[in-house]
Amino acid sequence: MEEKMVAQWALVRAVLAILQWWGFNVTVIIMNKWIFQKLDFKFPLTVSCIHFICSAIGAYLAIKVLKLKPLIEVDPEDRWRRIFPMSFVFCINIVLGNVSLRYIPVSFMQTIKSFTPATTVFLQWLVWRKYFDWRIWTALVPIVGGILLTSVTELSFNIFGFFAALLGCLATSTKTILAESLLHGYKFDSINTVYYMAPFATMILAVPALLLEGSGVVQWVQTHHQQLDSSLLIIFGSGVFAFCLNFSIFYVIHSTTAVTFNVAGNLKVAVAVMVSWLVFRNPIPALNAFGCAVTLSGCTFYGYVRHKLSQQPGTPRLGTPRMGGNRVEMLPLVSDKLDEKV
Repeated sequence: MEEKMVAQWALVRAVLAILQWWGFNVTVIIMNKWIFQKLDFKFPLTVSCIHFICSAIGAYLAIKVLKLKPLIEVDPEDRWRRIFPMSFVFCINIVLGNVSLRYIPVSFMQTIKSFTPATTVFLQWLVWRKYFDWRIWTALVPIVGGILLTSVTELSFNIFGFFAALLGCLATSTKTILAESLLHGYKFDSINTVYYMAPFATMILAVPALLLEGSGVVQWVQTHHQQLDSSLLIIFGSGVFAFCLNFSIFYVIHSTTAVTFNVAGNLKVAVAVMVSWLVFRNPIPALNAFGCAVTLSGCTFYGYVRHKLSQQPGTPRLGTPRMGGNRVEMLPLVSDKLDEKV
């Protein structure tokens, strides 16, 4: 009886963890789009910088003040040699995501973001000369096909926003691959990751944001002074929710299995698309919706293939080569559970 209650509580905890992760993720996405579209605050570098500042403060309070997570000590030399390059790519990833949100609908951006498994496998194959099982390549076919169909049928297609989202996928893939090589030996959780990376990212982004968008922000403040308080509340509120999203990932990681996380992640995209349509009413043609569904189904199938391959006897852990003739067979470093950080 007691074991049954423990199992039921574990299930309830997993469901609650996924729901709050969905809630924070969709809220951040919708708020960012609202900032760019409804508030006419078209400054993605500044928005990203505000997110990093809020996340840095939140991580400091969570670790140093509230003691919610123990601090993982990192050598000062490693902070610059390992964490700074990761922070740079992390910064580019977030900025490109916000830039794409300024120009294209949430539904289109989220669908393109699902292209990340394909870009990660391709980068590992092209740059690191890694060999992958044929089933991995086959699982990528519906993802690529769904992205192409969605792009062709997107009524609000914008070439700049499209390439920003696509480059964001490459940045996410690069971050995932670099994390395996640069952060080995450090078992970072989401909060410690933000604690170390957010200050670096703020430092990297502050000067470009000031130089490129500073005058525009000042002009925006002058022309929106009547609703300035509510607008700033939304802008800084998105930064607070961005940190909450990072914190929520910690509970999802420890409450679900890899397969559940993969399926929940793809369903999260569907929820974000539905909510964005309800809020912004951007037109979604039938073929466009079908392409999005194909992409998400492909991502789920891809996660299933990875899980099955990882369960095979003798299969190495992610990032560990296995010799097969004169080739090295790898499981791709994708769907990292910390990739949802905003």
